[in-house]
Amino acid sequence: MKDVAIIGVPMDLGGNRRGVDMGPSAIRYAGLRDRLVDLGYRVHEGGNVRVADRDEGRAEQKYRPMDERDLPSGGNRAHHVTEIVRVATELADRVAQVAGKGAFPVVIGGDHSMSIGTLAGIARSGRRPGVIWMDAHGDINTPRTSPSGNVHGMPFAVALGLADEPFPKPLRGSVEGRNSALMAIRDIDEGEKENIRAAGVTAITMADIDRMGMSAAMEKAIAVASRGEGIHLSLDMDAIDPDEAPGVGTPVRGGLTYREAQLAMEMLAASGKLRSLEIAEVNPILDQGNRTAALAVELVASALGQTIL
Repeated sequence: MKDVAIIGVPMDLGGNRRGVDMGPSAIRYAGLRDRLVDLGYRVHEGGNVRVADRDEGRAEQKYRPMDERDLPSGGNRAHHVTEIVRVATELADRVAQVAGKGAFPVVIGGDHSMSIGTLAGIARSGRRPGVIWMDAHGDINTPRTSPSGNVHGMPFAVALGLADEPFPKPLRGSVEGRNSALMAIRDIDEGEKENIRAAGVTAITMADIDRMGMSAAMEKAIAVASRGEGIHLSLDMDAIDPDEAPGVGTPVRGGLTYREAQLAMEMLAASGKLRSLEIAEVNPILDQGNRTAALAVELVASALGQTIL
């Protein structure tokens, strides 16, 4: 029986919309643990990493609301980075412990900046995975290229070693671009385009998926990520079209259909190479009847082996 460890990261510090901090609760409420138990896994519920609310310490202006003073002027800004780094460091420790014991980490969020810690933890456990980053966005800005300074748009750049300060060295460079694929992207900042080229990441846009079909697109992504030591899936729920997944922080029209997303997960399961995954950006405040969290649970189950027959 395979061990799965669930770790929640109730964080919304990486973006400028509230609500994704409730994502782990929504996903658990949608039945993640029971679904994995039904698939034959031994599930260890690890609870949540502690995350300070952005209003904590407001009297000391530690986590004051963002305003025009926070916008990058000359670059190199990253909002709430001190607390995000602290959370990522704690998460990395927990993921390293879980992965080091041979369990399968399932990290649920929370905004996508948590990936800095997830990937650093996997690397710390002694494995440098290939990555399939499934997202409407590239998340490959640095503090210098980011138009907003929102850290949830930077985690892939940190993991690839493109970003340096204010991110500490133990959290940087945990994956390699040649072993990484961006999947379903359709909203990319100008600076990210150069960062994708510089890192050598394989980019598969929604236009590519339209042309080649989901099966061929996933075959390509799996082939790229298979160059690493097992595959890590980083799934932002905004990769899926907002008609199917309305409860996300930054929805973008024209995303994956329900069946395309399911096929992607089924192909990952069939590859036998998936070793860890994370689900990011579920926002119950913007959802309809918790359907986005329920879809997240379905996709995790498919990635971990649930089949139609």
